[in-house]
Amino acid sequence: MRGANHTNRTMFWRLVRRFITGNPGRVVVILLALGAGATITAALLNLQIDAKRRLTTEFRAFGANVVIAPRDSESSTQTQLLNQDVLARIPTDANGQPVHAVPFLYVVGDVFPDADTRQNSRQVVITGTDLYSMDSVVPAWKLDSPMPLHPREPGGDKNCFAGERVARQLHSGEPHSSLGAELLLLLGTHQEKCYISNVFSAGGAEDDQIFTDLSTAQRLASLSSRISLIQLSVPGTPVDIQNFIVTLRQRLPDVDVRPIRQFTEGEAKIYDRISGVLTATVALVLVLTALCVMAAMTNVAMERRNDVGLMKAIGGATRRVLRLFLVEAALLGLSSGILGAALGIVLSMWLGKAVFGIASRPRLIVYPVAVVLTIIVAIAGAYPLRRLANIRPASVFRGEA
Repeated sequence: MRGANHTNRTMFWRLVRRFITGNPGRVVVILLALGAGATITAALLNLQIDAKRRLTTEFRAFGANVVIAPRDSESSTQTQLLNQDVLARIPTDANGQPVHAVPFLYVVGDVFPDADTRQNSRQVVITGTDLYSMDSVVPAWKLDSPMPLHPREPGGDKNCFAGERVARQLHSGEPHSSLGAELLLLLGTHQEKCYISNVFSAGGAEDDQIFTDLSTAQRLASLSSRISLIQLSVPGTPVDIQNFIVTLRQRLPDVDVRPIRQFTEGEAKIYDRISGVLTATVALVLVLTALCVMAAMTNVAMERRNDVGLMKAIGGATRRVLRLFLVEAALLGLSSGILGAALGIVLSMWLGKAVFGIASRPRLIVYPVAVVLTIIVAIAGAYPLRRLANIRPASVFRGEA
């Protein structure tokens, strides 16, 4: 019995090999169609997966996407501020990537461009924050010069950043001429001095503000350990960000945690549209590839009538005959998919470089998916060969089929 099974398997694979090599021209056409489909499929799938990472990176360049603020209150101003210890309760990572959290305290005070004469004062918003971590939540700001001091060095809390418009108003000239100037900050009976170490352009209301070290603003306003809000830059997809917000709300039930919706929702909409277009294109490519294979297989079915009639005449079961053709189609799909998927990933890297300016990363999951889809398309394209199951040997031998 084992010898008979071995003989049957040997004959089976000989027939498969004979079918594949019997008409090289037709096989080449099928391989080209499947290979082209696998290449485009792998390229688009790799771009689709990489687009999520690329959009996430690009949107992070706009700055913070989550804000922690005090809950609305109609009582005193003190209750509309947060305790600074909230910072210690914020998770430092999300999905294995760091979460950047920067506190802000907003107060309104008088600013004197000359600490000695105390003339030409202007009332501006003085914002206390971590000057040396601020770029993680506002990376789009344009700074005029490098940061001169590290916060751990002596005098690091005496630096301040001036918005472009307020710098021009204070010194009646070009904004960069304010660099190094000493400012006197006055709020009630409290005063602080700082030196303009940077002039920035944010393109918004921040251009009218003075940014100082958080401790400086707290001393000026007599608000020790108090902050107005916290801005967070949370990495990940919109779903990841929303899950982080849910977790944060459970951990901080006494504050208001909300996303900056123009960023998170905008990112989700753009990705959904890109993903939809790429998915539809992949489906269309697979359908067209299946139709091309189906057209070639129709001609193959016409050519193999006599072979099938002979196999059935000598006792070959219809199920085994169909299995021959399915294995042939699967092998063609496998060989085309292996080569085409590899070329597709390389193509996606080139397309990523051309579209985004940075080559797409090859995603390993794309390779087996593209190969499996190609095999499925090849098997689906072999549907016309099912017509051979209805051939009667007597009709073939009489020349009627």
